[in-house]
Amino acid sequence: MLICNSSKGYGAIPQAIHWLTVILVVVAWTLGLLGDELPKGTQRDAGLFVHISAGLAVIILLVVRLAWNFFNPPPSAGSTTLGIWLVRAGHAAHYLLCVLLFAVPVAGIVLQFARGDSIALFGLFEIASPWVKDRAFSGNIEEVHEVLAHTLMIVAGLHAAAALIHHWILRDQTLARMLPRFGE
Repeated sequence: MLICNSSKGYGAIPQAIHWLTVILVVVAWTLGLLGDELPKGTQRDAGLFVHISAGLAVIILLVVRLAWNFFNPPPSAGSTTLGIWLVRAGHAAHYLLCVLLFAVPVAGIVLQFARGDSIALFGLFEIASPWVKDRAFSGNIEEVHEVLAHTLMIVAGLHAAAALIHHWILRDQTLARMLPRFGE
């Protein structure tokens, strides 16, 4: 298995970053939806801790992925039967995903601070809120955070659907480029 990208596909590191990001986004979104269903106390606090930690990890992975792409560019998108517009749409979708992968956790951080709560950085230490609690502001930010999170899930779902369309209908190598290639 190649660590770096090749002309055939992504290397092991960008693949790991991609799939770990998928898992973290799904975990964070699920806990965001169902966190209030957890019993108050330790379980709800643990759910919030995992939710926040997953969001922080997504930002870190995004930065690592962008740095990796700078030093080890992704493989070419290749040609497609639908022409340059499909390639451009794919680039726009990737750009939008990156923006959302950054914006959702940042809105979550602002939300925690607007509530007057600190941010626990993976249980290692905390960053105290720089603001006093503001219910109106936190309510508005919570709405923004939720809308952005749902938008991220929709765009990610469309991204996954497009990969499956490439694989099953267009029969090109788009999906295969992000899947592990053993024996190389």
